[in-house]
Amino acid sequence: MDIFDRIRKDMGPLGRYADVAEGYYIFPKLEGELSNRMKFQGKEVIVWSVNNYLGLANHPEVREVDSQAMKDWGMAYPMGSRMMSGNTDLHDELEKELAEFENKEAAVLVNFGYQGIMSSIDALLGRRDVVVYDSGCHACIVDGVRMHSGKRLVFQHNDIESCEKMLQTATNIVSETGGGILVISEGVFGMRGDQGKLREIVALKQKYNFRLLVDDAHGFGTLGKTGAGAGEEQGVQDEIDVYFATFAKSMGSVGAFLAGDEDIIKYLKYNMRSQIFAKSLAMPVVIGAQKRLQMLKTMPELKDRLWANVNMLQSGLKEAGFDIGNTNSCVSPVYMHGEVEEAMNLVYDLRENHRIFCSIVVYPVVPKGVILLRLIPTSVHTEEDIKETIEAFKEVSVKLKADAYKAKAAS
Repeated sequence: MDIFDRIRKDMGPLGRYADVAEGYYIFPKLEGELSNRMKFQGKEVIVWSVNNYLGLANHPEVREVDSQAMKDWGMAYPMGSRMMSGNTDLHDELEKELAEFENKEAAVLVNFGYQGIMSSIDALLGRRDVVVYDSGCHACIVDGVRMHSGKRLVFQHNDIESCEKMLQTATNIVSETGGGILVISEGVFGMRGDQGKLREIVALKQKYNFRLLVDDAHGFGTLGKTGAGAGEEQGVQDEIDVYFATFAKSMGSVGAFLAGDEDIIKYLKYNMRSQIFAKSLAMPVVIGAQKRLQMLKTMPELKDRLWANVNMLQSGLKEAGFDIGNTNSCVSPVYMHGEVEEAMNLVYDLRENHRIFCSIVVYPVVPKGVILLRLIPTSVHTEEDIKETIEAFKEVSVKLKADAYKAKAAS
């Protein structure tokens, strides 16, 4: 069969909805300044789908620094890969600042979160090694693990008993291969909002010989006393062997970094193929990241305001009878039940009649029959935003239970 013939016959579980969903449910276009309220198809909506946790993406001080850096350097400088011709003192300075903030010996910048975590997994693992990872890990981790030519073991989400069973199996395997074990979890699981059980995983180091890689994209800047993330929040930052976070969430930018022991970070710098063969981060991104990190460290009121909104939203949803799962982070999922067509009609109602814009997650990302509405509160949301949203959710929930959206789907 011709490759394109196969593709045309099966566009994939999401692609099959492209003709009816693209531009509205999938690949929607939000317009205007990044904020709590933006425009969607010409109408103002309360936005719960932008990972701008601390409001830094559009903060006046940040905009000023970003703008000046663009004027001074443009987006081209430095040209070439970091290893060949794209390094600067400011790249080095940012890495030192990030390492210090995360209480690690060293850090290394990577261009993008997805690319960075995949490449680091690929670099850390040899064919004799075994990787053990949480079933709830983000797609970037799953794709990174798929690149591993050795044994891959997955444990049930946040299930420490399951994790230990996989570690027992992994230990038996490496006793034959002579390899090592890498455990991968997340600081915060971005769909469910629950923190990875890092403290419990770390405790298993007393019985098993392994290293721990943590993807803390949603914890960096939002959790812990200083904002250093889930490791700090749970008191085990020192036991995380390789710490990963992205600038795309709390910092409102692009780029990411890994932090850990100096020799391990040096190894990653010289062995991550995606960085060796990719253009270096542009100077405005580096300078902007320095400014954002400085604000993250010196303006705790941003995180305090964020958590005031998180607590107000999550407690309000629970009081209204909504299932928000086991979230103990800023990510605020709302679980409902219905089919894909019902979910689409419900979200249409939210956007058109209640002016609420939030992400909709359906099968195959979640099990069939589950509708997950994912809310990302930020420091720039208001009490009015939260109250309006909860009232809107109450109304659409009543309609969903009354099969109103099913009837509409049937028509």
